[in-house]
This record gives sequence, C-alpha cells and structure tokens, in this order.
Amino acid sequence: MFVVIFKARPGEQGDEYAAMVQQLRELAFERYHCIDFIAASSGEMEVAISYWRTELDILNWKSDPQHLKAQQLGRAQWYLDYQVEVLSLERSYQFSQKQII
Repeated sequence: MFVVIFKARPGEQGDEYAAMVQQLRELAFERYHCIDFIAASSGEMEVAISYWRTELDILNWKSDPQHLKAQQLGRAQWYLDYQVEVLSLERSYQFSQKQII
C-alpha cells in the first residue's frame, strides 16, 4: 500500500474549490482505487492523507485531466505553497475501544 501526504498553505479558496475537492475525491475512489482519504486543517496548514493500492494508481490519478486542471488552479490561486510526499506503507495497526456485542 502507498500513502500520499499533501501539505499546503491555502490561498483564495471559494465555492469552486470546495466543488472541485468533492469531485476529485469521488474520482479518486471510483476510477483510481483510492482506499481512504482524510483531510484536516490546523491554523494556516491543510493536510490531506490518502491511501492507495499501487504507485501506478497514484501516477494515473496525478495525470487525470480533471486533476491536472485542479493542479493548475492550485498553483494559480488556491495554495500559497504545498508539498507532496509519496510513501510506501510498511506496517499499520489500530486500537479501538468499541465493544463488539
């Protein structure tokens, strides 16, 4: 499994941005086998973490025409700066206090 970490300082983000984020999220799951997608913001920083089956899925996602358009808009207005990290996940575990009845 692979993980993409996207960290950014937002610029001007309006309704068009919110709509594009939703469309791209759906596209990632439906066409490019995204396993999970988590986004959060803290202060001046946005962080999105997505999980993928293969690195090829990530590369195909990155070159999707709609995603390319979003990348251009991101550089032009939506982000002041950003960083993308692609990692290979070696281990994962979790804890939950949920009781199974």
